[in-house]
Amino acid sequence: MFIIGIAGGTGSGKTTVVKKIVKELNPNDVSVIPQDSYYKAAEPGVPLEELQKKNFDHPDAFDWQLLFEQIKLLREGKAIEQPVYSFLKCDREEQTVHVEPTSVVLIEGIMALYKKELREMMDLRIYVDADPDERLIRVIERDVLERGRTAQNVMDRYRRVLKPMHREFIEPTKEYADLIIPRGGDNLRAIKMVRSYIRRKMELPNNN
Repeated sequence: MFIIGIAGGTGSGKTTVVKKIVKELNPNDVSVIPQDSYYKAAEPGVPLEELQKKNFDHPDAFDWQLLFEQIKLLREGKAIEQPVYSFLKCDREEQTVHVEPTSVVLIEGIMALYKKELREMMDLRIYVDADPDERLIRVIERDVLERGRTAQNVMDRYRRVLKPMHREFIEPTKEYADLIIPRGGDNLRAIKMVRSYIRRKMELPNNN
């Protein structure tokens, strides 16, 4: 098994990079593990208005132990039941996603490179970079369309939470990256190189 971590700021284009990497690979050979699925479940009885104030860009927002355990299970050749998180409800859904172990596992999320224990499971660590203004525009477009927020609400949250959290917790993880992809999903040359690298690794015995 070949495990790749793909990190980067909110709106940097991580998901687009992952989709373009996977697009021309055999879907039976690749599993994508979105770190967003591992946000902690809400405490019972907490009103939605309070849950919406949650800081999703802080390390404490994630259920790291569950993520570690499930990646270890995949490495051992065992299937997992991946949680599903709803940003509209700010809580986990009841259903899960069944994920079988595959030759390539892509772990994608803002803090995919944050924890040493997770980094040490990875064979390749990637950081997706993008201009801050571009990231803000993408965050506004996504949160308004997919998460029911207003543009003003998103901009206020960007100044108050996203920007300082990015500087404190996300951007510093660049130093752990083996490869930095500037311009996010628009960097087709870098994406092609990563895809070719994965193909070569898959052709080698035991992914050496």
